Amino acid sequence: MLRSLSIRDYALIERLEVEFDSGLNIITGETGAGKSILLGALKLLLGERASTEALRTGAKKAVVEGVFDNADEGRLPALLEEHEIDPSEGGYLVVRREISARGSRAFINDTPATLDVLREVASNTIDLHGQHEHQSLLRTETHVELLDNFGGLGGLVDTYRKAYRVVAALTSERADLVRRESELQKQKELYAFQIEEIDAAALLPDEADDLEAERRILENAERLYEATAELYAQISESDDALYDRLVLVRNQLQDLARIDSAFDDTLADIRSAEIALKEATQFLQGYNAEVEFNPERLDEIRERMGEIDYLERKYGGTVEAVLAYREDIGATYALAKDFEGAIARLDGQIEAAQEALSQAAYRLSQKRHEVAQRIEEAVGVELATLGMPHARFEVRFGFQDDPAGWVRLPEGARQRPVQAFPAGADLVEFHLSANLGEDPKPLAKVASGGEVSRIMLALKAILAKSERLPILVFDEIDTGISGPIARRAGESMHRLAQFHQIIAITHLPQIASLGDVHFLVEKTVEEGRTRTYIRRLDEAERAEAVAGLLSGDAVSEAALQSARELIESGRLDG
Repeated sequence: MLRSLSIRDYALIERLEVEFDSGLNIITGETGAGKSILLGALKLLLGERASTEALRTGAKKAVVEGVFDNADEGRLPALLEEHEIDPSEGGYLVVRREISARGSRAFINDTPATLDVLREVASNTIDLHGQHEHQSLLRTETHVELLDNFGGLGGLVDTYRKAYRVVAALTSERADLVRRESELQKQKELYAFQIEEIDAAALLPDEADDLEAERRILENAERLYEATAELYAQISESDDALYDRLVLVRNQLQDLARIDSAFDDTLADIRSAEIALKEATQFLQGYNAEVEFNPERLDEIRERMGEIDYLERKYGGTVEAVLAYREDIGATYALAKDFEGAIARLDGQIEAAQEALSQAAYRLSQKRHEVAQRIEEAVGVELATLGMPHARFEVRFGFQDDPAGWVRLPEGARQRPVQAFPAGADLVEFHLSANLGEDPKPLAKVASGGEVSRIMLALKAILAKSERLPILVFDEIDTGISGPIARRAGESMHRLAQFHQIIAITHLPQIASLGDVHFLVEKTVEEGRTRTYIRRLDEAERAEAVAGLLSGDAVSEAALQSARELIESGRLDG
């Protein structure tokens, strides 16, 4: 549940702290007092985009923070772990939004979070129903989602959507291939020439480096021969050969070492040098004997390097780039040569993918029909308790026929091609008959404002029983109803509050009197500044607030007595 809400320097709110209870939390206040501001702050915690205009005049930063408890239950722990957010102690979830002139930031348990993550967390915590959702109920595109939510069909919908994305991707690939056909045919001859040119060169990945090393040696063969001969002579053949002088040094050190062992290490170093010098002599002698003077091979290397350089400049700058280009155009050339075969293979993949999509659509549609029967019965029961005993609520299904549709549904001995939509093939629309003897008609055409409110409340009531969203927020869901019907709507909310925390903003005394706790939003002017506050009412204040809703500004003793009776009858009914 939402344990507390803290707001600082947001719109007309300078500083506000409110602690909510479980059960039915009622919020009332005069028009313009700031109830919508309070709701707007709560929406920030649900991931709604923030406007810097909401920053209180003169403030540098607005902060909205909500503390939720029992956050170690349900899907939230896995969700936090998935996004690398540490859980807080005691099973609390702390969500904070900060707004400044530079923009806004979001935090979950003091860990920075994106708005997408915030929305995902909120979608597992709170269902906020604002006044605008009355109108959404009149849009047929929302009906299938409500049906799926009631039936818990999210898994089947996800399976369908995955299959839908596969068909969409393959269909897009085929269309792209068809668009490229003329271009491929134009490129085919060019690519054929380039492939032949590159393949004829038989390039090897490290060949250029190896050829460069060999070229350097052949071009400097004379210098290498003369230098190695001279070095060999200086070390071992000349009158003052380095090796002979080193032998003399070694012999003298041997004599000294016989006298004093302190010369042993130096003698060992000289002997090592003698060995190294002998090995160097042998290397120089061998290298000199193998120096190759081969102008024909040098010409071959220069010619080959010129060929490689030409291909590198033409196709990419390096041998590796040339070979990569060859692989790329090879695939395109093969496609151009076998265009019809490529199309046929794609058609086969599309056919198989459409078959999987059709099966997923059919299974989903069958389940939706089963769920529709249950939701019709459940909504009918709820509407009866809300003062519409003769109402008939129906879920109507249809399909959009399309000869080229991706989905084929079984229809007798043949298959019916229909259009596929991102969430299924079904067209779902709610119908209503509010009065006895009338046929159900599309909801948008027959429902009044009060009826829409009751239908939405009925849907929320049955959805809340099937969903595990622990917190429900109602923003004047009672629009368009009054009198006994308002009382029944309040009773429906009160029943829901046995299983969910409900925060309800209302202007109806019949609903306000049923709250487990009552908050009043007030606006005052202090020191030339307008400020919004919220406070929890005690029993006497609560009766006065309900009386104010009954009679308006002037609260009479009769209104107070009526308010007390409303509140007391709510307790007795509970």
